Amino acid sequence: MLGSAVLRLATPPRAAASAAAKNISLVDGSLRAVLHPGADDADSAAAGCSHKWRMVIAYDGTKFKGWQYQPSPPTIQCFLEKALIRITKLDRKELCLVGAGRTDTGVHARGQVAHFTTSFAYHCLDSFHSAINGLLPPDIRVREISAACPEFHARTSTKSKIYHYKIYNEAEAANHFVGVHDFTSFANAVHNDRVRSPIKKISRFDVTKMDAIIQLEVEGTGFLYRQVRNMVALVIQVGREGLPPEIVPTIIAAKDRKELAKVALSAPPHGLYLMSVNYDKEILKPPVGSPPVSFGRTHQISRCKLLFY
Repeated sequence: MLGSAVLRLATPPRAAASAAAKNISLVDGSLRAVLHPGADDADSAAAGCSHKWRMVIAYDGTKFKGWQYQPSPPTIQCFLEKALIRITKLDRKELCLVGAGRTDTGVHARGQVAHFTTSFAYHCLDSFHSAINGLLPPDIRVREISAACPEFHARTSTKSKIYHYKIYNEAEAANHFVGVHDFTSFANAVHNDRVRSPIKKISRFDVTKMDAIIQLEVEGTGFLYRQVRNMVALVIQVGREGLPPEIVPTIIAAKDRKELAKVALSAPPHGLYLMSVNYDKEILKPPVGSPPVSFGRTHQISRCKLLFY
């Protein structure tokens, strides 16, 4: 039987009184075991305090409509929330699951980061970790779970992100992207109310040849909608069509998406991987007394379909 962090038991009046004496929470007629290690935690729960948790997630995005939640068709966030809701018995609003990057349809991840909150704490995260992966499809895996400080936010605390794009064509001109630029020319239109600055810093854009594969690795403070795929598309065109590398700063300076469209279309999503999300060390320090970080149990990997997990 798969280990679970929450036990659902009937609670007659005597059991309720006994549970209260033993410092085990009662929620909607259910017993929550493994929650409160001491009186201090009970007091914090009564005061409405929450506990924040950080996850590192890997997934093959081929079958999913990206990260962002939507009930149908399924997304990565949708499957994670369903698993968390089933285990914690909390609803979406209480969990408040937030991802570091809203990866597109078909885009993969090896190091996506997300956080969620609970009104209770855990002594040990291993069983909780095992339960989550047991409820997820084989092409989604939580690689790591740890306690997070209250100030940590998966998206806004980000220091930088690293993306890989694997192609089978030679390419150059990537160095022209390095630096702080207005990347309006490389952003597709977004159909929501979120306004983002087009000014982004690219700290490096490396092109590595590995036998038949060319791997492009880009690191930056943040990226606009489809920015990485659009930059990759132009780099590919420079290598394949013999365009001059100087076309990169020319298109950047134009600040017009139509200028890029004249020479390159977006690269397909299946070659793109969110490899890691980086944070300052201070923001990653867990609260005092937190349980050890869980890196999962090796016997679960047999069911995982991720080649890079």
